[in-house]
Amino acid sequence: MRIAFLSCFYPFRGGISQFNAGLYQELGKDNTVKAFNFKRQYPDFLFPGKTQYVTKDDEAVPIESESLLDTANPFSYVKTYKAIRDWEPDLVIISYWMSWFAPSLGWIARRLKKQCKVISILHNVIPHEPRFFDAPLTKYFLSGCSANVTLCQEVSDDLTSLSPKALQTTLFHPVYAHFGEKLPRETAEERLGLEPGKKNLLFFGLIREYKGLDILLEAFGKLDDSYSLIVAGEPYGSFDKYDAIIKSSPARDRIKLFTRYIKDSEVKTFFSAADLVVLPYRTATQSGISAVSWHFEVPMVVTDVGGLKQAVGDSGTGLVAARPDADLIADEVRKYFSDSNIRTLCVNSMKAEKERLSWKSFSKKLIDFSDNLYKLQ
Repeated sequence: MRIAFLSCFYPFRGGISQFNAGLYQELGKDNTVKAFNFKRQYPDFLFPGKTQYVTKDDEAVPIESESLLDTANPFSYVKTYKAIRDWEPDLVIISYWMSWFAPSLGWIARRLKKQCKVISILHNVIPHEPRFFDAPLTKYFLSGCSANVTLCQEVSDDLTSLSPKALQTTLFHPVYAHFGEKLPRETAEERLGLEPGKKNLLFFGLIREYKGLDILLEAFGKLDDSYSLIVAGEPYGSFDKYDAIIKSSPARDRIKLFTRYIKDSEVKTFFSAADLVVLPYRTATQSGISAVSWHFEVPMVVTDVGGLKQAVGDSGTGLVAARPDADLIADEVRKYFSDSNIRTLCVNSMKAEKERLSWKSFSKKLIDFSDNLYKLQ
């Protein structure tokens, strides 16, 4: 099968690019796949981080692609559409995660659907930080798709509410395995300058309001001095609010900050030092961080929002706080460390999940869905 894959790839950085690279590589084992990339995702003034691109010394997967689409330049929509059309794919896959991309991707999808199947992979339907224009723009994009793949029940429900007649299937978020093997704990702690012998909690990933770092900082202040907290990720926006909480926290001396973009080559160091990953999210769909945790077999404490309970609690790979509340999160952290059997059960469940949540399995189910698409109509 000839598959055109339209989304962001190397040299763009971030979770969506990493997801696309993993799927591209797996699909390419049994199909002819071509990546059609963005030339520019966002104008610089709209991008909240420092850079949209990987660095020279990073270990991101260098997917070969054709960089054509500039979301702010409608002339590039035509160029991208014609390039994909002329390549004559049997299937077009489009990763979608926010409404900024709806005009460009929707325009292209609506035209490509006239000649082949167009399947979206919906990382989000309603963004974590929604705006009034998200729903109409996303509806426009969805109207160009033959069918849709969601990665958790929460996104599937959002899709149904926005487009009740849309064909869809819910798969899962595969485990990221490209970050390498786990390091000895002592090596990881030494690299990060951590005090040995602590119970290391890890908050990992981009720092945004909905991810609840402030809730975790408050919760951490309620834990005794046997705990340490590692915060690793680039702030999207001001860090002042969090800095103020840290300065007033009784546990401030046990909080280690790495507030910058974490390169792929560094990921294993943080997860190798961690005893427990904490996702104190206010809202969520699925989480790419959980896919990294599964790979490194580091259990999690998450909040009961979005698809996190389904992914983590139901699979037995971590504990779930009923709400994004500091007291409840602190209680679940204490519970985890109070009984060594909890860790054993979580790690064993993670080993099983790693077998189930493979890129091979995801790709097979995606192709099966595509092959049977017309039977579903």
